[in-house]
Amino acid sequence: MPDMRAIGFTQNLPISNEQSFIEFFEPKPTPTGHDILVKIIATSVNPVDTGVRRGTTDPLDRPKVIGWDAYGTVEAVGSAVSLFEPGDRVFYAGSFKRPGTDSEYHLVDERIVGHAPTRLTPAEIAAVPLTSLTAWEALFEQMHLKVDTPQANAGKTLLVINGAGGVGSMATQLAHLAGLTVIATASRPETIAWTKAHGADAVVNHRQDLVAQVQALGYPTVDYILELSNLNQHWSEIVSLIRPSGTIVSITGKTDSPLDLQALKAKRATFAWEWMYTKSYFETPDMISQHQILERVAQLLDAGTLVSTLNKTFTPINAANMRAAHALVEANRMIGKVVLTNAD
Repeated sequence: MPDMRAIGFTQNLPISNEQSFIEFFEPKPTPTGHDILVKIIATSVNPVDTGVRRGTTDPLDRPKVIGWDAYGTVEAVGSAVSLFEPGDRVFYAGSFKRPGTDSEYHLVDERIVGHAPTRLTPAEIAAVPLTSLTAWEALFEQMHLKVDTPQANAGKTLLVINGAGGVGSMATQLAHLAGLTVIATASRPETIAWTKAHGADAVVNHRQDLVAQVQALGYPTVDYILELSNLNQHWSEIVSLIRPSGTIVSITGKTDSPLDLQALKAKRATFAWEWMYTKSYFETPDMISQHQILERVAQLLDAGTLVSTLNKTFTPINAANMRAAHALVEANRMIGKVVLTNAD
């Protein structure tokens, strides 16, 4: 079996260290069952990438390959595959419990893969899957909003905490498309401008009192809150701002600082976690919904109804550029998404 090039790490080293990511060769995998083998053209770096690398406490016996967002070409398919065939262009966000996309070829279950948009660049496409899936599931599965009936959501308000990040940039667009009034947080001139350009009707500063700022806009409470940064830090503000019977969805939170969910009892508010990997990690019966979501997202991107949140591109995909991309994300000042690409 021929080898393929991959990028990985064996221990948690400062990202400035040349050994923090290394290039190596490993056997090229063969797809079976529902798996497809994808030749990777572009991949992105998300906070989960830096979190997994920095969360590795002990040296590993062999390099660990991470990376989830991907755009590429189907090279081979397993015997149970029905959604794709060799030559198809695809995009997806992968599985948390399998090797990642920082490699020349990658195996992924077809049920969490979509046909790629046709009118975007490889980098623009690779910036989208993980964040669009997270935002879509949060809004339309956890909050039970309907994307195709904006009139039903007229007058409803959504607060997005961290509007300029990857997920926030997609959530503001999708919520605006669904007819909600979107209030997003940002603190710098460039992030404020980015957030407004991606669907926010109003912007408040998460470094200042959110309650006072949102109420100054004329909203004593909001119907929905999507929390994408520092849940524990903003918890008291969230409790104050959520309307009675409102819904809060979060993707963050400190494991060593439990939330006071009792604080939501009087308002009968709903709190839900969103983890985009749940369906593939547990192979839930509805995991094919991620295929369906990505198919819809591709249509919206090709129509120009949604725009990619790409902000920085490195070429080619190699260890040096991987270190540079991780350094940008680790600085916690990244707007939108950073993507690595190879020649198409």
